[in-house]
Amino acid sequence: MARQSDSGIGMLGLAALGLVAALAQRRDPRHRPAPPHPRRVAVARSAARAIMPATPSAANVPAVSAAHIKAARRLNNSAGMLAASVLADSAVEHYRGSFHNPAMYAPLLSSLLTLAVSAHGVGDTRSGRHAARDAIYALAGLTGTVGTCFHLYNVTKRPGGVSWLNLFFGAPLGAPFALALAGLLGVTAERVRGDHSGRVPNILGLPAGRAMAAVSGIGMLGTTAEASLLHFRGAYHNPAMFLPVTVPPVAAALLGETALGRPATNRWVTRWWLRLTASLGFIGAALHALGVARAMGGWRNWRQNVVDGPPLPAPPSFTALALAGLAALRLLRDQSDD
Repeated sequence: MARQSDSGIGMLGLAALGLVAALAQRRDPRHRPAPPHPRRVAVARSAARAIMPATPSAANVPAVSAAHIKAARRLNNSAGMLAASVLADSAVEHYRGSFHNPAMYAPLLSSLLTLAVSAHGVGDTRSGRHAARDAIYALAGLTGTVGTCFHLYNVTKRPGGVSWLNLFFGAPLGAPFALALAGLLGVTAERVRGDHSGRVPNILGLPAGRAMAAVSGIGMLGTTAEASLLHFRGAYHNPAMFLPVTVPPVAAALLGETALGRPATNRWVTRWWLRLTASLGFIGAALHALGVARAMGGWRNWRQNVVDGPPLPAPPSFTALALAGLAALRLLRDQSDD
């Protein structure tokens, strides 16, 4: 028994001496432990992942790039310009109709809210979807779709149905369609802001850049059709009236080619033509203001001439759609799969 106790005391003494030596080495600043073998580190990490699988965290979620946020702000700007055009146009046209249907107030309220949230989105440099903006944009899209159906019904219920006379003087189909486009552009802007996958999200089954190129092109064709109808009613008495029926269709064709996957090296032509189309909106608004001034009484009789003269809010729709096309090109340029 004495020998066993002596041996136990000896082992405890050796362990104590080893602990003191280890502590001394730890305190010694010159002591540098040898790095572990890389193979052992790899095996330990594999075992740790097998035992405790990694959970997603905010640090592992890629941030929305600054380029995508800039493109989303451009889409907010486009949606706001379209909403402003619809607000002014609907106010004039529905005032001329004496607001005989209470539903005529809906596009004014919806476009006003869309304009407000678009201004907020243009000034917002943060990533992430905004719930209020997203909801109002969805409401604008719904209001525009329902309004298009109402205007189409207004044209078809007139004597003669769909005819040139009813298309000339019936409810315009382009205004509510523009509100629906504003809602779609705004919803897309929020999707681009809120996607943290590192890639641009899909819209309507296509990457957001290609989808917005297609939507902007279709919107330009619709706006061109309405301008063609109204300028045909005016007999194209001014050669400048041919500009909105010739320049935007070329931009729409270029955007359609882009949406189908044209090589990126030639997009400078599309970008230049979209800028030309955007300037056409301001030029058209100035020419329409000149048309109001040339009417009997000019701007002094604005209550009648603004209602019956060339529509002032119509040309800026081209500017808004051109800006949406430029935002689509920005998204395509920054897409990893383009």
